[in-house]
Amino acid sequence: MTAPQGLGHPRGPGFISPELDPWAVPRPAAAPVDAPPSGGTRWPRMLLAGLALVGVSAASGALAGGWVSSDSPPPPEAAPPPTTGAVPSDLVGAAAIALPGVVQVRVGNAGGSGFAVDDQGHIVTNNHVVANGGDVSVVGQDGRRLPAEVVGRDPDSDIAVLRVTPTSALRPLTLAQAGTTEVGEPVLAVGSPLGLSGTVTAGIVSALDRRVRLGDTGARQSAVQTDASINPGNSGGPLVNAQGEVIGVNTAIATLEGSGSIGIGFAIPIERAQQAAERIIRDGG
Repeated sequence: MTAPQGLGHPRGPGFISPELDPWAVPRPAAAPVDAPPSGGTRWPRMLLAGLALVGVSAASGALAGGWVSSDSPPPPEAAPPPTTGAVPSDLVGAAAIALPGVVQVRVGNAGGSGFAVDDQGHIVTNNHVVANGGDVSVVGQDGRRLPAEVVGRDPDSDIAVLRVTPTSALRPLTLAQAGTTEVGEPVLAVGSPLGLSGTVTAGIVSALDRRVRLGDTGARQSAVQTDASINPGNSGGPLVNAQGEVIGVNTAIATLEGSGSIGIGFAIPIERAQQAAERIIRDGG
């Protein structure tokens, strides 16, 4: 039996879906879990002990509620920020801009995501998507499969660059300027989670400069934290803002032991990814 498409090779504890076994077969309903004992401070320690960070190769805790006061009127809604020119005013426009430049990366029976950065056929993805070797190809939004070569890899930054024959069907994405990303702004994670190409998920920038362990060195590096849903297969895909500009490269998720995505994902800041990609292209191809 072959491995399922789009599951790749995470850097860390294996990803375990609460609903699917490794072959994408639904699990039987789990038995109810007894409530934890009350009192004490065990829950925070248990939560931290079970937290793991895993790469998401192909393979928010906001409190909801309504206005409850019966004596005062609800607060006025904030007016949406003005837009200028052709800048999209919502994430629908951002998706339309980003999708033509995003590809599914396939390495044997595994893979991840990637995105075009120029008109020379260069595609940025994660190093851990292609680190194990094998024939590499990409599938664009038009469904065409193109053979790809690995120009070079930077394991420390977890960035790799591929190259395909240039095609008008693959539109390069615009990279956001360094220092312009803000906490709270809306974003889209674009990629191929579980092999489902052309998938977008929405969220916000939850934090900047979050120190997490990324790359082969295991050293702590700053990352963009987001609550946009990121799952196996999103690795190497772009995190884009409402203008369709790439602000980061999706690379990892935080999980609790035995669980899948819990709404905490991490992306390599685009300025660091850009530096690594430019160095690879200059020195390797």
